[in-house]
Amino acid sequence: MDTQVGTLGVGNGAAPSRGWQRRYTIVGMCASGMFLCYVDRVNISVAAIAMQHDLGWTETTKGLVLSAFFLGYILLQVPTGWLANRFGGKIVMSVAVLLWSLFTLLTPLAATMSLPVLIAARIALGAGEAATYPAVYNIYGKWVLPHERGRAVALLSGAIPAGTLFALIVTGWMLHFTRWPSIFYLFGAAGFVWFALWAWLVSDDPLKDRHVKPAESARLAALSDRRAPGEAIPWRELLSNSAVWALIINHFCSNWGFYMLLAWLPSYFSSALGLSSTNAGIYSAAPWLTMFLVGMASGWTIDRLYSRGVSLLLLRKLFQIAGLVGSGGFLVLASQATNAEMAVALMCGALGFHALTLVGFVPNYLDIAPRYADVLVGVTNVLGTLPGVVGIAITGWLVQRTHSYASPFILAAMIHLTGAVIWLIFAKASPILAADQEKPSDLASKG
Repeated sequence: MDTQVGTLGVGNGAAPSRGWQRRYTIVGMCASGMFLCYVDRVNISVAAIAMQHDLGWTETTKGLVLSAFFLGYILLQVPTGWLANRFGGKIVMSVAVLLWSLFTLLTPLAATMSLPVLIAARIALGAGEAATYPAVYNIYGKWVLPHERGRAVALLSGAIPAGTLFALIVTGWMLHFTRWPSIFYLFGAAGFVWFALWAWLVSDDPLKDRHVKPAESARLAALSDRRAPGEAIPWRELLSNSAVWALIINHFCSNWGFYMLLAWLPSYFSSALGLSSTNAGIYSAAPWLTMFLVGMASGWTIDRLYSRGVSLLLLRKLFQIAGLVGSGGFLVLASQATNAEMAVALMCGALGFHALTLVGFVPNYLDIAPRYADVLVGVTNVLGTLPGVVGIAITGWLVQRTHSYASPFILAAMIHLTGAVIWLIFAKASPILAADQEKPSDLASKG
């Protein structure tokens, strides 16, 4: 990752490191944590088809169960951002994965007790997963060199469709051979295994990590100029800036279509196109594979274009707007699909274009507020999670009222278009705080 200028355009100035670097392990563990996070988030999307049959749910009830996760997720965004900023990403992520893995294991028991207990368990699972992005961004701020952030964020973002793809395929396959409770037992147990690896391999401070080689330590020392413990977060400066609000609104608009498909895509293939729950999971995998491949390619492409002198702001706007408008257009077309093959192709287009937003708004925290990315991602995720709470439930209500997915797909496309217009006008791609504006040149001189 050292051979070219990255997303922030900061030249290295030193010979590329040789061999495996400690920070690669840290980035890999963060990406694998995001992978696990989405596996445990998405498995119920396929399992809910069988759960609905066994437990007698209506479409509206299923929508409430699927959206309950996001209530816990949204409530803990700002607190976990502050905790990561104050205590470090490692401990916050450690507690988070233990909490969400426990409630994944408890999901079958909760479902058999009552609907309110199941909803409470899903809220608790969401509360655990709320810490993932703030914790990872806190660690990235200490371990990832500025010119590597684009690819590091692309790898992190790629873990989202990869985890979704894995969950859809494995969950659909498991439902063919066993009952739905085993899905939650397997994935919940996997979280405790991952926690053991995380505790062993990851550390918060690269300057105190005995596994960091001297050459790498010298380069990471450039990131050590962070806030003193207890220093106040400049909330007024952050929240009064139009670029922050463009990021907040685009997080919301991008997530509306994303969360809708995350929760409802298997049900769309099952109910609208008549596929079995097993085939619905398998068909749903193709669009997520497309998103993964396009997302990874986009991370390398945007870095390469920027290294050749293309404006970072232009690239952020181009990829974000193309992603929102393109995905919205394919959702409108998908509302008219008449067979499974057509629907899969259109959904591949929708999620393929959505992958462009992963190098549009997602790395923008590090562009505009690199020292406060952990708390900023917590703030934006509050509004960014509302589509999970409201949008998923509204989708279920619209499907039940109209007996079609056309209305929720068209609504998502309109919201995407709104986000694209706001991003075009207000987005920025350079530090918005005076203290951060000195950071890139300082790092370049220290590289």
